[in-house]
Amino acid sequence: MAGPAAGAPKEGGKKPKEGKEGGKSEKGGDKKAAKAGPPEKKTKKVSDNPNFRYIVRVANTDLDGTRPTVMALTKIPGVGVRIAEATARVMGLNAAAYIGDLTEEQTDAIETTLLSISERLPPWMLNRPMDRTTAETHHLVSADLETAIRDDINLMKMIRCYKGIRHERGQKVRGQRTRSNGRTGMAAGVLKKAAKDAAAGAKGAGGKEEKK
Repeated sequence: MAGPAAGAPKEGGKKPKEGKEGGKSEKGGDKKAAKAGPPEKKTKKVSDNPNFRYIVRVANTDLDGTRPTVMALTKIPGVGVRIAEATARVMGLNAAAYIGDLTEEQTDAIETTLLSISERLPPWMLNRPMDRTTAETHHLVSADLETAIRDDINLMKMIRCYKGIRHERGQKVRGQRTRSNGRTGMAAGVLKKAAKDAAAGAKGAGGKEEKK
């Protein structure tokens, strides 16, 4: 009797799964097809308000109108998340609403509230609890804060205190390390390498002269 044909599967043996390789290739092809092409750009949600403003001017600062009111106010110097939330609560505004949806009267009221927020908050929340000249408690924002900081630095330079001297030299003021950070001028490693190369060259030239 003739034996089984060559290449025929044995009885009881595992039959190869049909379409396994084809299925893998199809899946891979689908993935490649999905990855192909430029990524879709996510569009920013904008309000349907016809009077929506993309740039809102508050306290001499341009704010992004497409951001929530609290987060947009934090761009003003001297206003953090805590002060922004307190301002929104005092005025009864929705902190999650876009600041571009607010009217000009509301934004003007926000600026007025920020300038007088020290009267409504405890001293520990303010950035100027004890003024050096007037001994009063204030919360400075925008240009007033920058002017006060500059005046404080100039005063420290004038009385020649340690912090003032460090400010003059352009070095760290609050005790940070300066060995590996905050270097001003050329790096010491480069100078060391140049000095070593020069010393090695001088030694080599001296040894050659002695041999002659």
